[in-house]
This record gives sequence, structure tokens and C-alpha cells, in this order.
Amino acid sequence: MKNLGSFPSSNWWLYWLLSLLFACKNEQNPRATLTETIDVTALDPHSYANFNEIQTKHLSLELDVSFANKTIYGIARHEVVNKNAKKAVFDINGPLIQKVTIGPKHQEVEVDFVIGKMDEDSVLGQPLIVSIQPSTKFINIYYKTGVRCDAVEWVNPELEKDAFLYTQGQAILTRSWIPLQDAPSNRITYDACVKVEPGLMALMSAENPTSIDSSGIYRFQMKYPIPSYLIALTVGDIQYHPYNERCGVYAPKNMILKAKNEFSELPKMMHAIEKHFGPYAWGKYDIMVQHPSFPFGGMENPCLTFLNPSIIAGDKSLVSVVAHELAHSWSGNLVTNETWNDFWLNEGVTVYLEHRIMEELFGSDYSEMLSEIEWSELQKEMIQIEQSQHPEDGALLLQLKNRNPDDGMTSVAYIKGAYFLKTLEHLVGRTKMDEFLTNYFKRYRFKSINTEKFVALLKETLLGSRYSNFNYQSWIYETGIPTNSYQKSSSLLEKMQSLADKTNRGIDIFAPQRKVRWIKKSLTSKKQKKVVFTKRLNVQDFTTQQWIMYFRSLNAAVSAEKLQKINEYGSFSSSNSEVRFEWFLLNLRNRNWKIEPELKQFIQSTGRRKYILPLFSAIVKDKSRLDWAREVYSNARHNYHSVTRNSVEKLLY
Repeated sequence: MKNLGSFPSSNWWLYWLLSLLFACKNEQNPRATLTETIDVTALDPHSYANFNEIQTKHLSLELDVSFANKTIYGIARHEVVNKNAKKAVFDINGPLIQKVTIGPKHQEVEVDFVIGKMDEDSVLGQPLIVSIQPSTKFINIYYKTGVRCDAVEWVNPELEKDAFLYTQGQAILTRSWIPLQDAPSNRITYDACVKVEPGLMALMSAENPTSIDSSGIYRFQMKYPIPSYLIALTVGDIQYHPYNERCGVYAPKNMILKAKNEFSELPKMMHAIEKHFGPYAWGKYDIMVQHPSFPFGGMENPCLTFLNPSIIAGDKSLVSVVAHELAHSWSGNLVTNETWNDFWLNEGVTVYLEHRIMEELFGSDYSEMLSEIEWSELQKEMIQIEQSQHPEDGALLLQLKNRNPDDGMTSVAYIKGAYFLKTLEHLVGRTKMDEFLTNYFKRYRFKSINTEKFVALLKETLLGSRYSNFNYQSWIYETGIPTNSYQKSSSLLEKMQSLADKTNRGIDIFAPQRKVRWIKKSLTSKKQKKVVFTKRLNVQDFTTQQWIMYFRSLNAAVSAEKLQKINEYGSFSSSNSEVRFEWFLLNLRNRNWKIEPELKQFIQSTGRRKYILPLFSAIVKDKSRLDWAREVYSNARHNYHSVTRNSVEKLLY
């Protein structure tokens, strides 16, 4: 990316900004019609776009970010491939459309447009239907973000230096801040010119600056075709630390020192995955540590992974999240699921690659430990899915029409998908598995793929006649976990199971343990009894993941008093985010409400949905706590992204 001190024509910029602000005084162009009804296309159950008739190939964005108004004013210029279409349909869910023109910049002609009806659940949004000519090659949409803008989170907009913004596009939220054809099969290149307050830095999923430009004007370019959900923006008082010429980390100033130390293994991770699956294809790979309200552990935006700061544990024990997001540079970004029904192709392959990276860096025992913990999570969630309104979600290939694609973001796609590949590797051998995946990434490089095409490639290049009886149908199209699934126990977790068993029997595992030894001083002497005491258990001798398994293995009979004693030894309520989350779940399951102050503070300090939703779910199992949960949520919701807010509100109200 290049930073520009000014636009090529400062007069043009002033004219554009003034005209746009003037236009945006109106909530919606009065020429817009709001009566037409249009269904989603047969190509994608979550998009209205007619990209089989007219398709964006390049998007140019001109954006002005106003923290004062909590609004992004924009022009989205679509360069399209037109197959004689007389209308172009875009996805929107919140943007207020001011006008639409056709033609190249400075040669534009205003045209009519229609805004269709909102879908019943307000998930898909509305179709924006533009009248064009069969020869139209450029469509320009002038707009501003509206009150509803689910992708964008504004943090401290009233504080100039502390103002912060980020977007989260997956699955179909990009349409809430950019009018576009919002389908993962529609890959586009893009460039952007973004104006922010002087003193702040803007970053995107593209080539990025490494220092703040005093003008507040930044230019970006993404020269590789990506799906729309990977278009991302963040703005704030941000610093950068490079690890080498290929990778580094961005973070708010108050976090940059911790961040650069926590993620220092990043160059080794890049080497580990390139060693097996080919070169990194995106130029630079950087990490951006987001505000705590960020709803996920990480998001794989090309060139710039967004990470929740909860990953910074101080001991690098949670960096598998970084390995996961890096792996997406191959599976998910380089090769993308064609629709959200094929979500497992993004996440299952990525978890498999994540485990391979962690094995390369930390050994097979460590990788198997991570894998076994996830396996236990899959088994638990599979039971919940079987008992839900949609038991069909237990299959890898989903059926999400007329549903929110976020419903597919379960451990089935991630863990069942990964175990499908682990089982294949165990069947054919690692060498052949690596060859298959490397070929897969090459053949579908910068393309989208559906499950049918993946199966065809699998049968053609990996299974062949030798493994033709392999039950891929059961894995992909049926619910549940097939009986031939790969399994391997982790020796690192067996120790924790033993400790949990002792705790369940009432033994204090943290105190010195009394042991009896029989010692024979000479060949002719009798054995003598000797009582010895072991050292006090050192909590630091075990990893975060081991303590997670220990907590999950404790039974409901462990009393609140016993849990308080355990916390006195281990200080688990003040440990890293992953340990605290599991500790709070354990205490809620065992009805120990003495953790209430620490629990409340945790809920209000992070917006990561992985933590927040299960904790509220556990709280309201005690119906007498519903009012308390609602009160805590009402005080915390301002610190949550819409992804987290929407999930929690479905539960509490």
C-alpha cells in the first residue's frame, strides 16, 4: 500500500465530500422504490445478486469515516462483466442509498433503482435493483451506512485519540456497510481510498501502511480476487512491529509490547505450513490485535488477520488461534466455500492444517492434546444438535436456505471436518494426503469450490480404485460421527483425568501427597516402611489445555467449598481467558455463585461470543438468575459486536 499526502486533486476531494455530505442529509433517495419483491437466487441461498448475468470483477471504494456521526459515507464503484443484463442486483442490509450512476468516473449518468422488501427475519436484507444497459460496464452506488450496520463496531467514537472502529463481514454482514454482490462464490479484486481523522491509522484486508499518515488519507489495493466477506476495515491509534519483511503485528499502542512478544512464533508458523503445502500467496501476512469487543477469537482477513486480545495469555498458550487463521490463507481464502452450505470446506481443512502447524512447532503430543480437547467439544455439541430443531446440521454439507448462515458455525464444520481429513490421512498415509491437499490448493487457487467438486477431486486423485470403499458419504452427507473416525488419546491429558478422578473422590490433589515406600537397606535385611510426602502440586507445571480437561472431568458433586479451595491454590478465576472461561462454566454447573463478582467482570470485559453465549446459557439454567443475567447484559452490551449481541438477546429475551 502507498500512503498519499493528498488526493491527486485536492479540489476534487473537497467537491466529492461536500456533494456526498449534502446528498446524505436525506435518509433515502426519494426515487428509490420500496415495493418490489425478489427471491434469493438459485446460485446462492443467501444472496439476491444476479451474478450469473452480471458480475462485479473489481470494486473501487471511496470512504469517509466519521466518528462524530458514527457513519461511513461511501461510493462503491463496481466494474462489471455484463452478459447483456438490463438490471444489476446487489445485496444491502442497512446502507442508505443516495443515488446510483452508470459509466466511468467523471462520465456518470444517474439511473433509476429499486430497493426490494426486507426478508422476514432481516437476515438477508434487501435487494438493490439497478436499471442498466446491456452494454453497462461501470455501476456507481453513492451511500452512507445507516443506523443498522451490523458489520461495523464503533468504539469510543466521542474520544478523538481513543476512537476505534472495526468491521466483521463473515458470513453476510459486508452488505451492511457496502452495497455489493455478497456471495462467497463471487470473488473480486478491490482498491480503496479511506479518509479518517488525522492521528488515526486505517488498515484493510490489503496492502497496508506501517505508520500513521498525518493527512488521515490512506489508499489500499487488494490485487488478488477475494470473496466479499473478507473485505475488512479497522481504524484507530495503532502501532506496528515487524518480525521480518514478510510478517508482523499491529495493535493499539497500549498493547503493542505484549502483542509482539506473544506472537513471535509467527515466522516459524509460516515456514511450517509452507514446508508442506506450498508458498504463501498473499505477499505479507500481518496480525491486527482488535478491541476486546471483537466477537471471534480470530478472523482470517487476507493479509491482515484480526485477533481478539484474549489470545494474549502471556505464555503463548493460546497461539493455536494464530495458526488457525494463518492456515486460512490456504483453505478459505485461497480456496473458498462456494456457498455457506459448504462451510466445512473452509473450516474443516483449516483445523487440520492448524494441527499440522502446531505439531511442527510443539510436537505431536501437544497437537494431539489440542485435537482431543476439540473432539470432546464435538461430541458434546453433536448431542445438542441431535436434540435441536435442525438435527440435519450434524452433516458436513449443510442445508441453510431460509436460515441465518451463522447457524452453520458449529464444531461440526470445524472438528468433524478436521477428523474427516485425519481419518483420510490415517487411511492413505501422510505423504499422499499432503500431495492431495497441495494439488487441491493449486487447482482451485483463487477460486471457490462446492462439496460436489471436492468429492470429485477426492475420488479422482486420492481414493481411486484402491480406497473406493471409503465411506466419504457417511462423513459428508449424514449426521453423527462415523465409527471409523481416527482416534488417538493424548498422554498429556491422561494425567489430568487421573487428577480429576482423585478430586471427584475427595482427595486434595494440590496438597502434598502422602506416599508409603518399602525400602530394603541390604540384600539380607527386611523391607522397612517409609512415609514420604510429595511436593505441593505446581499449577504452572501444566498447560492451559490440561487444566481445561481437568475442569471438564470434574463431576457435579464437587462442592462449592471444594471449588473455592481449588481456586485458592490455582487462582483460576484470574488466569488467562480460556482458563477463566472454563473455570466459570464449572462453577456455574456446580451452582457455586461465590464466583459472581469475577464472572460479572469477565462478561463485561470481553465480547468474544465463544465465551459470552455459553456463560449466559449456563447462568439462565437457574431460572432465578434470569433477571440478574439481563441486568449484567444490559451493562455489557455496549462492549459487544452485533454478532454477540444478537446471539445473547435470542437467549435472554
